[in-house]
Amino acid sequence: MRHLLATRYGRLLTFFLLYVTEGIPQGFASVAIAFQMRKQGLGPAEVGAFVASLYLPWAWKVFAGPVVDLVYSERLGKRRAWIVGCQLMMSLTLLAAWPIDYSTNLHLFSLIIVVHNVFAATQDVAIDALAVTVLPESERGTANGFMFAGAYTGAGIGGAGVLYLTSVIGFSNSFWLVAGSILLVTVFISLRIREPRTAVAVPQAVVLQPIAIREDGRGATIPLEYGRGNDLPEMTAEKLRPADVLPYLGKLFKSMFGNARALAAFFFALLPTGAFAVSLTVSQNLSAEFGLSEATVANITVVSTILSVGGCLSGGFLSDRIGRRKAISLFAILTLIPTLALAWHLNANGWIMPIDTKAASRPVPADGLVTAFIVWGFIYSYVIGLIYGSRTAGFMDVSNPVVAATQFTAYMSLMNLAMAYSSWWQGWAIEHWGYPNMLITDAALGLICLVPLALMAPRKPIPALETTPMQPDVQHPAQPTGSP
Repeated sequence: MRHLLATRYGRLLTFFLLYVTEGIPQGFASVAIAFQMRKQGLGPAEVGAFVASLYLPWAWKVFAGPVVDLVYSERLGKRRAWIVGCQLMMSLTLLAAWPIDYSTNLHLFSLIIVVHNVFAATQDVAIDALAVTVLPESERGTANGFMFAGAYTGAGIGGAGVLYLTSVIGFSNSFWLVAGSILLVTVFISLRIREPRTAVAVPQAVVLQPIAIREDGRGATIPLEYGRGNDLPEMTAEKLRPADVLPYLGKLFKSMFGNARALAAFFFALLPTGAFAVSLTVSQNLSAEFGLSEATVANITVVSTILSVGGCLSGGFLSDRIGRRKAISLFAILTLIPTLALAWHLNANGWIMPIDTKAASRPVPADGLVTAFIVWGFIYSYVIGLIYGSRTAGFMDVSNPVVAATQFTAYMSLMNLAMAYSSWWQGWAIEHWGYPNMLITDAALGLICLVPLALMAPRKPIPALETTPMQPDVQHPAQPTGSP
């Protein structure tokens, strides 16, 4: 049987499903668990702190990059071994959290979920490194859309799927369901990955020709990795010399901080891209306060997921047509519309401060407020999808191809740090300022990102190099390794 990475559709399916395994536990924790926490009486600040803890390991995943790059087994697969191992540990840590009552032992429960996300973030590093290695440039935009569509699909399964089944299997048993879903991808996808051996840098004063693997029986090939010849000393996956690490780190530092474009990208990644609060801290809190059932929240999550997936795909397409920075700027500004509209509806209906969800007597929201909450939430879901579908391509535009895997991971880590600190301050602000004032502040802070974005001019592209097919009877560094 042909291995999954040998064809275009196999690669797209593989990365889609690998990102599903990232989305499932994220949706489970940030939607299903957060909703149950608020429903059982935990305050917005506690829920916000829990959601913030989900993103912290993702904010520091850049430090996992060198470990994933330098510690590996060619026999097991340089990236595959990390992906499979992390998926196994993700499942085990979810099951370790299963018996803990988060309403009485929130700190221990959060700690285990943080450990779970350490493995999830490390898996993400390995997946992205694999994508950089095997995806030809012509597929990267489409693949990015499929990857984030997979993440949203996984989040829908872990969030809405679990909420649908709560009344049938009980919320406690859903931990087993989520762990089992991850293991299904491990068995049917991750274990079937066969990787090419590749060089991680290029010889001095020599231009590295693109390494290629056979695409099909007609001899079509795909490039794996190339760069300018004088960028770095030779460092192959087979023979990595400790003396080569410092030049690599120097090139990485220069690529990230050596010019105005790089500094702008750094600060852009560190700031929220538009308003964040509607999907980050508001949705689950208000769903519980409004008394919505698990089935209703699940229905809302399904529709929101579909809209976000559509936004991801169309956002990437539009950014290619109208320009990356122009598209991202437009999408960031669009997030302000549903955010400020929801703030107006909450204020007009007197829903200012959070309420006790376990109180015997609690206010009942007006039908118009609940409808506005749902409709503006749907609009926001599509707009935030537009941002996710275009923003990552913007970071690829400014990344140095020679150190792209680590540089790109650094930008993704900073974005997750922005999600973490945003979730923390928003939960605090809800309890101290109320919902409308927090949403207005979130909208104002979301515009700051437009300043560094204006300076993020893309790098001058490296000219394409000619590829030649591998001969089937000749050993080549790009020969796939690992079991079929």
